[in-house]
Amino acid sequence: MSTLFESLDTLPSPMVRVAIDGTHRHVPSHYTIAAALLEGATPACRTTPVSGAPRGPFCMMGVCFDCLVEVDGVPNVQACTTRVRDGMQVRAMAGKARLA
Repeated sequence: MSTLFESLDTLPSPMVRVAIDGTHRHVPSHYTIAAALLEGATPACRTTPVSGAPRGPFCMMGVCFDCLVEVDGVPNVQACTTRVRDGMQVRAMAGKARLA
C-alpha cells in the first residue's frame, strides 16, 4: 500500500502502538495523530454533517478544525495538535461535532 507521506530520516525515536479505527499501528512517539493518519494512507478523520464528504488534516496547526477525531472516547480532539501515546484509541467522527 502506498502512503501519502514518507517520514524523513531522523534520530531514532521510541515507537508507540496506537489503534486507528481498530487497526493497530506502530508509529514514532513524536508523531501527532494527524501525522500517523497521513503516513498510514488514511487521511480522512471525519465526515461533514451535510454531504458526508470525507475531511482530513488541512492546516496542520490547529486553526481549521478539519482533523477532529475521537480519542479514547473523547470526541472533537484535534489530530494535528495531539501527540500519539502508547495504547491510544483513535476513531473517525461522522457528521457534526459532538459534546462529550
